[in-house]
Amino acid sequence: MSLMESGKVLPLTAVAWTSNTGCCPKDFVLISITVDGVTANFTRSFGMKSGYYLCYSKDLKSSVVVSDIQVISDKDTIPHGYSYIREFLDSKTTVSKKKRVVVRTSPVANVETAVLDIKLTAKSKMLLQHYTYVGDIHGYVLWCRKGQFSSPGPKAKPRSISLDVRSLSLEEPSAPALPLRPRDLPPIPQQIRLSNRRHSLQAGDVQNTSADNSLQTITALDGVPFSLHPDFDLQANGTALQLNSQLNNIRIKSVKDIENEYSYTFTVEESAAKRIRPSVST
Repeated sequence: MSLMESGKVLPLTAVAWTSNTGCCPKDFVLISITVDGVTANFTRSFGMKSGYYLCYSKDLKSSVVVSDIQVISDKDTIPHGYSYIREFLDSKTTVSKKKRVVVRTSPVANVETAVLDIKLTAKSKMLLQHYTYVGDIHGYVLWCRKGQFSSPGPKAKPRSISLDVRSLSLEEPSAPALPLRPRDLPPIPQQIRLSNRRHSLQAGDVQNTSADNSLQTITALDGVPFSLHPDFDLQANGTALQLNSQLNNIRIKSVKDIENEYSYTFTVEESAAKRIRPSVST
Protein backbone atom coordinates (compact mmCIF):
# COMPACT_ATOMS: atom_id res chain seq x y z
CA MET A 1 0.00 0.00 0.00
CA SER A 2 1.40 3.42 -0.95
CA LEU A 3 1.83 6.25 1.51
CA MET A 4 -0.97 8.22 -0.02
CA GLU A 5 -3.41 5.30 0.01
CA SER A 6 -2.63 4.69 3.68
CA GLY A 7 -3.53 8.32 4.43
CA LYS A 8 -0.21 9.13 6.21
CA VAL A 9 1.71 11.27 3.72
CA LEU A 10 0.58 13.43 0.82
CA PRO A 11 2.90 14.83 -1.87
CA LEU A 12 3.92 18.46 -1.95
CA THR A 13 2.14 20.52 -4.57
CA ALA A 14 3.98 23.86 -4.04
CA VAL A 15 6.87 25.46 -2.12
CA ALA A 16 7.13 29.19 -1.45
CA TRP A 17 8.70 32.00 0.62
CA THR A 18 6.58 33.92 3.11
CA SER A 19 7.23 36.73 5.59
CA ASN A 20 5.07 35.51 8.46
CA THR A 21 1.89 33.61 9.28
CA GLY A 22 -0.19 36.59 8.17
CA CYS A 23 1.23 36.49 4.66
CA CYS A 24 1.21 32.69 4.40
CA PRO A 25 -1.78 31.41 2.37
CA LYS A 26 -4.29 29.31 4.25
CA ASP A 27 -3.49 26.13 2.28
CA PHE A 28 0.28 26.41 3.04
CA VAL A 29 2.20 25.16 6.09
CA LEU A 30 4.88 27.51 7.43
CA ILE A 31 8.17 25.93 8.66
CA SER A 32 8.86 28.00 11.78
CA ILE A 33 11.28 25.66 13.60
CA THR A 34 14.05 23.40 12.36
CA VAL A 35 14.32 19.73 13.25
CA ASP A 36 17.01 20.51 15.84
CA GLY A 37 14.88 23.16 17.55
CA VAL A 38 16.21 26.38 15.99
CA THR A 39 13.93 29.12 14.69
CA ALA A 40 13.64 28.65 10.93
CA ASN A 41 13.50 32.38 10.25
CA PHE A 42 16.04 33.37 7.65
CA THR A 43 17.29 36.24 9.80
CA ARG A 44 18.29 39.70 8.71
CA SER A 45 21.75 40.23 7.33
CA PHE A 46 23.48 42.81 5.24
CA GLY A 47 21.14 44.01 2.52
CA MET A 48 18.05 42.36 4.06
CA LYS A 49 15.32 44.34 5.80
CA SER A 50 13.63 41.38 7.57
CA GLY A 51 13.55 37.61 7.83
CA TYR A 52 11.44 35.14 5.87
CA TYR A 53 10.31 31.51 6.08
CA LEU A 54 9.84 28.53 3.84
CA CYS A 55 6.34 27.16 3.46
CA TYR A 56 4.77 24.37 1.45
CA SER A 57 1.35 23.18 0.34
CA LYS A 58 -0.22 19.76 -0.16
CA ASP A 59 -3.44 20.95 -1.74
CA LEU A 60 -4.17 18.69 -4.71
CA LYS A 61 -6.71 21.03 -6.29
CA SER A 62 -4.06 22.22 -8.75
CA SER A 63 -3.59 18.61 -10.01
CA VAL A 64 0.23 19.03 -9.96
CA VAL A 65 2.88 17.74 -7.55
CA VAL A 66 6.48 18.70 -6.79
CA SER A 67 8.54 15.96 -8.40
CA ASP A 68 11.95 17.44 -7.44
CA ILE A 69 13.52 20.33 -5.50
CA GLN A 70 17.02 21.83 -5.74
CA VAL A 71 19.11 24.66 -4.30
CA ILE A 72 21.19 26.55 -6.89
CA SER A 73 23.51 29.52 -6.82
CA ASP A 74 22.63 32.84 -8.38
CA LYS A 75 25.39 32.17 -10.93
CA ASP A 76 23.96 28.81 -12.00
CA THR A 77 21.54 28.47 -14.87
CA ILE A 78 18.14 27.26 -13.81
CA PRO A 79 17.72 23.62 -14.94
CA HIS A 80 15.32 22.80 -17.71
CA GLY A 81 11.81 22.14 -16.44
CA TYR A 82 12.41 23.90 -13.08
CA SER A 83 11.09 27.23 -11.81
CA TYR A 84 11.74 29.52 -8.85
CA ILE A 85 9.43 29.07 -5.92
CA ARG A 86 6.72 31.65 -5.32
CA GLU A 87 6.95 34.50 -2.82
CA PHE A 88 4.22 35.64 -0.43
CA LEU A 89 6.04 38.56 1.19
CA ASP A 90 5.08 41.89 2.65
CA SER A 91 6.39 45.10 1.16
CA LYS A 92 9.31 45.36 3.61
CA THR A 93 10.70 41.85 3.01
CA THR A 94 13.20 40.80 0.37
CA VAL A 95 14.74 37.41 -0.34
CA SER A 96 18.47 36.93 -0.80
CA LYS A 97 19.37 36.03 -4.35
CA LYS A 98 22.66 34.29 -3.53
CA LYS A 99 20.97 30.92 -3.12
CA ARG A 100 17.73 30.13 -4.87
CA VAL A 101 15.26 27.27 -4.36
CA VAL A 102 13.85 25.81 -7.57
CA VAL A 103 11.24 23.09 -8.00
CA ARG A 104 9.99 20.92 -10.82
CA THR A 105 6.24 20.36 -10.92
CA SER A 106 4.49 17.68 -12.95
CA PRO A 107 0.87 16.62 -13.48
CA VAL A 108 -0.35 14.03 -11.02
CA ALA A 109 -1.11 11.49 -13.74
CA ASN A 110 2.42 11.69 -15.25
CA VAL A 111 4.58 10.84 -12.21
CA GLU A 112 4.75 8.05 -9.65
CA THR A 113 7.45 9.54 -7.36
CA ALA A 114 7.21 13.00 -5.80
CA VAL A 115 8.51 15.08 -2.90
CA LEU A 116 6.52 14.05 0.16
CA ASP A 117 8.10 16.35 2.77
CA ILE A 118 10.81 18.99 3.32
CA LYS A 119 12.65 19.84 6.54
CA LEU A 120 15.31 22.32 7.72
CA THR A 121 18.24 21.81 10.06
CA ALA A 122 20.63 24.38 11.50
CA LYS A 123 23.57 22.03 11.89
CA SER A 124 25.09 20.77 8.68
CA LYS A 125 26.55 17.69 10.41
CA MET A 126 23.11 16.42 11.44
CA LEU A 127 21.67 13.69 9.20
CA LEU A 128 17.98 12.98 8.80
CA GLN A 129 16.99 9.37 8.28
CA HIS A 130 14.95 8.66 5.12
CA TYR A 131 15.61 12.23 3.88
CA THR A 132 17.85 13.39 1.04
CA TYR A 133 20.22 16.31 1.29
CA VAL A 134 19.17 19.15 -1.04
CA GLY A 135 21.66 21.96 -0.20
CA ASP A 136 22.78 24.71 2.15
CA ILE A 137 20.93 27.99 2.06
CA HIS A 138 21.74 30.98 4.28
CA GLY A 139 22.94 28.98 7.28
CA TYR A 140 20.30 26.24 7.02
CA VAL A 141 20.30 22.82 5.40
CA LEU A 142 17.33 21.81 3.27
CA TRP A 143 16.26 18.16 3.22
CA CYS A 144 13.55 16.42 1.22
CA ARG A 145 11.86 13.07 1.33
CA LYS A 146 10.71 11.40 -1.87
CA GLY A 147 8.46 8.44 -2.36
CA GLN A 148 5.71 6.87 -4.37
CA PHE A 149 2.14 8.01 -4.09
CA SER A 150 -1.24 7.38 -5.65
CA SER A 151 -3.57 10.08 -6.83
CA PRO A 152 -6.92 10.12 -5.03
CA GLY A 153 -9.85 8.65 -6.88
CA PRO A 154 -12.53 10.98 -8.22
CA LYS A 155 -15.28 11.74 -5.79
CA ALA A 156 -18.85 11.27 -6.89
CA LYS A 157 -20.67 14.56 -7.14
CA PRO A 158 -24.01 14.66 -5.36
CA ARG A 159 -26.87 14.85 -7.78
CA SER A 160 -29.73 17.17 -7.23
CA ILE A 161 -33.01 15.30 -7.10
CA SER A 162 -36.05 17.13 -8.32
CA LEU A 163 -39.21 17.31 -6.26
CA ASP A 164 -41.04 15.14 -8.75
CA VAL A 165 -38.52 12.30 -8.35
CA ARG A 166 -38.47 12.57 -4.55
CA SER A 167 -42.25 12.35 -4.45
CA LEU A 168 -42.12 8.87 -6.00
CA SER A 169 -42.37 5.98 -3.56
CA LEU A 170 -42.86 2.26 -4.00
CA GLU A 171 -45.05 2.10 -0.89
CA GLU A 172 -47.68 4.45 -2.22
CA PRO A 173 -50.77 2.74 -3.65
CA SER A 174 -50.90 2.80 -7.35
CA ALA A 175 -53.58 4.83 -9.03
CA PRO A 176 -56.70 2.82 -9.93
CA ALA A 177 -56.62 1.62 -13.46
CA LEU A 178 -59.12 3.24 -15.73
CA PRO A 179 -61.67 0.88 -17.34
CA LEU A 180 -60.90 -0.11 -20.87
CA ARG A 181 -63.02 1.76 -23.35
CA PRO A 182 -63.80 0.10 -26.65
CA ARG A 183 -62.70 1.93 -29.69
CA ASP A 184 -65.34 3.46 -31.87
CA LEU A 185 -66.35 0.94 -34.52
CA PRO A 186 -67.14 2.06 -38.04
CA PRO A 187 -70.76 1.58 -39.04
CA ILE A 188 -71.41 -1.75 -40.75
CA PRO A 189 -72.63 -1.28 -44.35
CA GLN A 190 -76.18 -2.43 -44.87
CA GLN A 191 -75.41 -4.19 -48.13
CA ILE A 192 -73.17 -6.75 -46.39
CA ARG A 193 -75.24 -9.80 -45.46
CA LEU A 194 -74.03 -11.52 -42.34
CA SER A 195 -74.53 -15.22 -41.63
CA ASN A 196 -77.11 -16.43 -39.16
CA ARG A 197 -74.46 -17.08 -36.51
CA ARG A 198 -72.99 -13.62 -36.98
CA HIS A 199 -76.39 -12.01 -37.11
CA SER A 200 -77.33 -13.59 -33.80
CA LEU A 201 -74.52 -11.82 -31.93
CA GLN A 202 -75.61 -9.31 -29.36
CA ALA A 203 -74.81 -5.66 -29.74
CA GLY A 204 -72.46 -5.78 -26.73
CA ASP A 205 -70.41 -8.54 -28.35
CA VAL A 206 -69.99 -6.47 -31.45
CA GLN A 207 -68.78 -3.50 -29.41
CA ASN A 208 -66.23 -5.63 -27.54
CA THR A 209 -64.78 -6.90 -30.81
CA SER A 210 -62.04 -4.75 -32.23
CA ALA A 211 -62.73 -2.96 -35.44
CA ASP A 212 -59.74 -4.57 -37.12
CA ASN A 213 -61.16 -8.10 -36.75
CA SER A 214 -64.91 -7.47 -37.08
CA LEU A 215 -65.26 -8.10 -40.81
CA GLN A 216 -62.14 -10.08 -41.66
CA THR A 217 -63.29 -13.13 -39.66
CA ILE A 218 -66.55 -13.56 -41.66
CA THR A 219 -66.22 -16.42 -44.14
CA ALA A 220 -68.52 -18.19 -46.59
CA LEU A 221 -68.99 -21.14 -44.15
CA ASP A 222 -70.41 -18.97 -41.37
CA GLY A 223 -73.93 -20.16 -40.55
CA VAL A 224 -73.76 -23.31 -42.74
CA PRO A 225 -74.74 -26.37 -40.62
CA PHE A 226 -72.47 -29.38 -40.85
CA SER A 227 -74.08 -32.77 -41.51
CA LEU A 228 -73.27 -35.97 -43.40
CA HIS A 229 -74.86 -36.89 -46.67
CA PRO A 230 -77.56 -39.58 -46.24
CA ASP A 231 -75.61 -42.02 -48.44
CA PHE A 232 -72.76 -41.98 -45.87
CA ASP A 233 -74.99 -42.21 -42.82
CA LEU A 234 -74.49 -45.88 -41.94
CA GLN A 235 -76.85 -45.91 -38.99
CA ALA A 236 -79.67 -44.36 -41.01
CA ASN A 237 -79.27 -46.84 -43.93
CA GLY A 238 -78.89 -49.92 -41.70
CA THR A 239 -75.71 -50.95 -43.57
CA ALA A 240 -73.40 -50.71 -40.59
CA LEU A 241 -73.55 -54.48 -39.85
CA GLN A 242 -73.06 -55.39 -43.49
CA LEU A 243 -70.05 -53.09 -43.80
CA ASN A 244 -68.53 -54.48 -40.64
CA SER A 245 -68.87 -58.07 -41.94
CA GLN A 246 -67.23 -57.09 -45.20
CA LEU A 247 -64.38 -55.48 -43.37
CA ASN A 248 -63.86 -58.58 -41.27
CA ASN A 249 -63.59 -60.77 -44.42
CA ILE A 250 -60.75 -58.74 -45.85
CA ARG A 251 -57.55 -60.79 -45.88
CA ILE A 252 -54.28 -58.95 -45.88
CA LYS A 253 -51.96 -60.45 -48.50
CA SER A 254 -48.23 -60.60 -48.23
CA VAL A 255 -45.82 -59.68 -51.00
CA LYS A 256 -45.24 -63.35 -51.81
CA ASP A 257 -48.98 -64.02 -52.06
CA ILE A 258 -49.39 -61.12 -54.47
CA GLU A 259 -46.50 -62.35 -56.66
CA ASN A 260 -47.90 -65.90 -56.76
CA GLU A 261 -51.40 -64.73 -57.60
CA TYR A 262 -50.50 -62.17 -60.20
CA SER A 263 -47.27 -63.66 -61.60
CA TYR A 264 -46.66 -63.31 -65.32
CA THR A 265 -43.76 -65.03 -67.09
CA PHE A 266 -43.93 -63.15 -70.38
CA THR A 267 -43.54 -66.48 -72.26
CA VAL A 268 -45.88 -65.40 -75.03
CA GLU A 269 -43.89 -62.30 -75.71
CA GLU A 270 -40.63 -64.24 -75.53
CA SER A 271 -41.80 -66.87 -78.06
CA ALA A 272 -43.07 -64.20 -80.37
CA ALA A 273 -39.74 -62.49 -80.28
CA LYS A 274 -37.96 -65.72 -81.27
CA ARG A 275 -40.05 -66.33 -84.34
CA ILE A 276 -38.11 -66.13 -87.66
CA ARG A 277 -39.63 -63.76 -90.07
CA PRO A 278 -40.38 -65.69 -93.33
CA SER A 279 -38.39 -64.51 -96.29
CA VAL A 280 -40.01 -63.70 -99.62
CA SER A 281 -38.72 -65.83 -102.53
CA THR A 282 -38.07 -64.15 -105.79
